[in-house]
Amino acid sequence: MNSYQKLVSIKNISALDTDQAVSHIGLMADAAFEARKEKGLRQALLLADQLAERPLTDAQKTIFFYHISNVWGNLHKLSIRNDTDLWRWDDEAVEKQMIWLRRSLNVYQAMAASDRFRINPCPVYANLAAAMSHVGRFVEALAYWDRALSENPGFALARGNRGYVRIHYAHSLYDETQALIFLRKAMEDLDQALKQDLDPSARALFSEYLFDLRSVFDRHSADFPDFEAGDPEAAQPEADYRSWCLQNRLFINPLNDLTPGRAGASDSLSLPAMVVKQEDAPDYHGFFNLLKQEFVSARWLYYEGISCDRTHFSDRNVLLYDTLDHPVYGLAAEKVKIAFRVAYALFDKIAFFLKNYLSLDVPDKKINARTLWHEPTGSIKTLRPQLADLQNWPLRGLYWLCKDLYEAKPGFEEALEPEARKLHGIRNYMEHRYFKLQKDSTPNARPAKGQLVFSVSITDFQAKTLQILKMVRAALIYLSLSVHREETRRAEKRQGKVDLPVWELHPIADGSEK
Repeated sequence: MNSYQKLVSIKNISALDTDQAVSHIGLMADAAFEARKEKGLRQALLLADQLAERPLTDAQKTIFFYHISNVWGNLHKLSIRNDTDLWRWDDEAVEKQMIWLRRSLNVYQAMAASDRFRINPCPVYANLAAAMSHVGRFVEALAYWDRALSENPGFALARGNRGYVRIHYAHSLYDETQALIFLRKAMEDLDQALKQDLDPSARALFSEYLFDLRSVFDRHSADFPDFEAGDPEAAQPEADYRSWCLQNRLFINPLNDLTPGRAGASDSLSLPAMVVKQEDAPDYHGFFNLLKQEFVSARWLYYEGISCDRTHFSDRNVLLYDTLDHPVYGLAAEKVKIAFRVAYALFDKIAFFLKNYLSLDVPDKKINARTLWHEPTGSIKTLRPQLADLQNWPLRGLYWLCKDLYEAKPGFEEALEPEARKLHGIRNYMEHRYFKLQKDSTPNARPAKGQLVFSVSITDFQAKTLQILKMVRAALIYLSLSVHREETRRAEKRQGKVDLPVWELHPIADGSEK
């Protein structure tokens, strides 16, 4: 407490140099949380506002943004008093924590690319993973924990937490074989974490999880399948494509979130069995089929676009004027643009699916992925009452994923993704105006509102399209598993009542009609 009192006595950081001030914010975040003092955390935010007025180097920004994220993360922890608080759908502190972590990561990645500065990004990855996991974005959480462990394989806390989330991911699955594979991998994580140095509280928690898993494994050891490793078996160039999908985690298959093994090299996830009205029997599964097909087609077009190393014959004898601004034209670039369009449009189609499945009172013309979740109450966002009491982890994850999207409406302009506005601008210009791809050597300038053209370098655009593809893939997994959780809830509610018929739908083999 003495350390806290000394830190909180500083009301102004003007006497501190920039490095000292940055360090002070971090010390305040830790000390105030240990003292359980929300007032101290709020004071740290005020001091951060003072520091933000100074010019900061990229290295200072990376650390400063990380410290601010810790202040918000600790405010969130102090606000959790019971299970009801854990299931809050909205949480300003978690939103701010994610935004500042992403800003820190963006600056770090820009520095890492130029080799100007080297810091340890593992705490940023781990904290972002923990925040993502809390709100239900477990697909993305696992990717961040993997990145932390790739930087530092001995990061025991990250490994144990990854195992913990794999357990909960397993419990969200309706495929028992996949769930058992996840539990096996979770057990490996927990076992490895416990062989390293850990905080006593974390050690006790991970030991409890591992004990429970081992008891399950001892009872069902014969049922635990092996996770097939290695690249998918296919002829070239299909094998190259499928290996690329595995490495980038782009198969609509939860097993692709574990390791890049053959078992994950298919788009096998669909909707679970559903109880629906007879006239709606095939509609939801058919709708999900369409969402998957559009996604995998966009994924292939993107792969073709980035893999092409020669001019396509359709581009020959096409007269184009040299505008002297280094534009990129050609079928390969257009394929990437088509992939972006198709993928981005899937967010609103997912919203339309949910509007009907959850019987949300939203006019069809006003449905989009960002605003679907809220009552139409002007600039004040109010979560729809049908959603507020649902303890549906994947559905909440989908809700929070949609917060990454920008929407030019009051109350929705601020997104969790720092580049959300730019992604929205790309889509808008691509659909309705003059969107120009330029060679990487060309300065990348975003035009002011009202100008004719929106310019993006080809490499930057390819990276953003891959980002959208990964977001859509995660959204489709959350959608499927949220339906599974909701169908389970509805079945429990129907106990003792006569069920409507359950329609069993079978997949079309190899994508061909029978």
